Amino acid sequence: MLRAEPKSWFSWKFTIFDENDEAIAAIDIGWMREAGELKLDGKSYRLFRESLFGGAFVIEEDGVELARAEKPSALFRSFTVTNNGREYGLRAASPVERTFILSENGREVGTVRPVHALTRKAAIVLPEDIALPVRIFMTWLVLVLWKRDDEGSTG
Repeated sequence: MLRAEPKSWFSWKFTIFDENDEAIAAIDIGWMREAGELKLDGKSYRLFRESLFGGAFVIEEDGVELARAEKPSALFRSFTVTNNGREYGLRAASPVERTFILSENGREVGTVRPVHALTRKAAIVLPEDIALPVRIFMTWLVLVLWKRDDEGSTG
């Protein structure tokens, strides 16, 4: 299990911890656009949305796409994520919950959920046969939607 924790109370920069509580990665979610950067094992990965008002979400390393996520509907908090020829569904557990469920071939295979109701700390349980940068990308997708929800409730 991995864990994501914001760097401070109001920050949308996160540290990713492994099961031994070792910091292994950092995610910086952009202020203005749904973009960011992942730093992992001395490498930088670009996290971005293909266009300002739509398009797929992508993770790239040195200009090479590792995975992409499409939103099947603007009305629902869900993504279809493709990686290495595999397709996953990443969707909110319910319209009001912040827990997201990862499924493959209709079977639940993982979750990204808040540690408790009043936090942005996340518990990440995703299959280890998915490359670590892609698991963190999936987590970033959830955090982007949490950020959207947060900004919507304060405006």
